[in-house]
Amino acid sequence: MTKNPPKFDAVKYKQTTLQQWNTAAEAWHRWGPLLSRWLGPATETMLDVGEIKNGSRELDVAAGAGEQTLGVAKRIGHKGQVLATDISAEILQYAAASAKLAGMASVQTLVMDAENLAELDAEPFDAAISRGGLIYFPDQQKALAEMKQQLRSGGRVAVMVYATAEANSFFSIPVSIIRRRAKLPASLLGQPGPFSLGGEGKLVDIFAQAGMRNIELESISAPLRVTSAAESVWSRIMPGAKSKRR
Repeated sequence: MTKNPPKFDAVKYKQTTLQQWNTAAEAWHRWGPLLSRWLGPATETMLDVGEIKNGSRELDVAAGAGEQTLGVAKRIGHKGQVLATDISAEILQYAAASAKLAGMASVQTLVMDAENLAELDAEPFDAAISRGGLIYFPDQQKALAEMKQQLRSGGRVAVMVYATAEANSFFSIPVSIIRRRAKLPASLLGQPGPFSLGGEGKLVDIFAQAGMRNIELESISAPLRVTSAAESVWSRIMPGAKSKRR
């Protein structure tokens, strides 16, 4: 008798993800300067392809502690507006605090699931961005559809995702060792993760399936350079990125 393989539970996954981000919020905020050094050029490219400019109205999905949100705020100026959303209230508190400290009144925050943006009662946005968020959504198609729905006619969706595990050995090698030593099971079919959109053509395909037009893909080398061995120990995150637009 063949035993049915376990199925991916999206509801449980989201609950666990929320708990993890609430717990990691302060640490992720402290990583802001490192994230800026590491992902800064790729982030600027994402904002370029999203055509983030002075006076525009932008949506930042899965904004986290808001390091890239502040980058948007610098571009849109005091006449623009950026709404940073995230599933974790804890981590959004840091985004709001950073914006207030920087005197950026154009930044607003709202706790919201990326797959349920229809609950957002707001004027259409000029663009929606997501840095490293789409890869972790259980229903990536729904999230893209929700972002698209929030845009004005001709608006853009620009996201950044990590490349393949082979291109991100700084992260993938230690994680593979941890999984092996802890005897953790393989990821379940359909389970999202850091490299879920890194394969050849995957990002283009899901954008096309979501009805996006004028799709462009740009691969960017983003090596993670740390200042010391100590910094390396607590910064085991992925050094590769891609950007994409509608």
